[in-house]
Amino acid sequence: MTAILDETTPLHELLDLTGRTAVVTGGAMGIGLGIARRLHEAGAAVVVADLDAGAARDAVATLGGGDRAIAFHGDVSDERTVNAMVAAAVDGFGGLDILVNNAGIYPNVPFLDIDSATFRRTIDVNLIGLFLCTQAAARRMVAQGRGGRIINITSIDALHPSMVGLAHYDASKHGVWGFTKNIALELAPHGIWVNALAPGGVTTPGVGEMPSEIMKAFEATIPMHRMGRPDDIARAVLFLASDLSSYVTGAQLVVDGGRLLA
Repeated sequence: MTAILDETTPLHELLDLTGRTAVVTGGAMGIGLGIARRLHEAGAAVVVADLDAGAARDAVATLGGGDRAIAFHGDVSDERTVNAMVAAAVDGFGGLDILVNNAGIYPNVPFLDIDSATFRRTIDVNLIGLFLCTQAAARRMVAQGRGGRIINITSIDALHPSMVGLAHYDASKHGVWGFTKNIALELAPHGIWVNALAPGGVTTPGVGEMPSEIMKAFEATIPMHRMGRPDDIARAVLFLASDLSSYVTGAQLVVDGGRLLA
């Protein structure tokens, strides 16, 4: 069960993830890679899971973690693959303590033009995949009996639409936020804290593919006058994954440079 810490616990111990194992889905690049780096730096063993096998291997190489980082290739929307991912964490590092559900897709298609296959694929990856990963990880955490942390990467779109063309994406992220709150209640008795983190606009390879005029217009609405960086999100994930957030569950932390205030 998760230990109860007090005000005498040194800060470096609150941030220390030594001996814990984390799985980061979509961890090969962008926000996911930033998260994997910070968790690894804090001492965790990290499974970098991604649909792009080569990118996952490259990510592990950049971590320089030796025996504390492994790559896993798979699609989070496939149940057998997800079970194999959890097994890889257990086989490689002896358990699973932290799950970061970061894998997601966001094809920009106006509502009147989107086809059902694209809508379903978005839900399959962003919501069904997150459910499968969460269930498999939670079952392992319950069996271990020492609690754990599950962090679901949502979006400010889980709270307010950001732009036209993302109705399918917004539907998936609203679903993740509702799912997060419900399972936070169900898993709390097991010492498993479940939270969401909602990024605003972040400079990632995927975002870089969007039309420049759309991105410039979006950036102009951010009170901090800049897009976020992957490490801005990674630092917030580290808070939720560490004992700094010992009394936080069922919450959604918004990291958007003030975008929702505009």
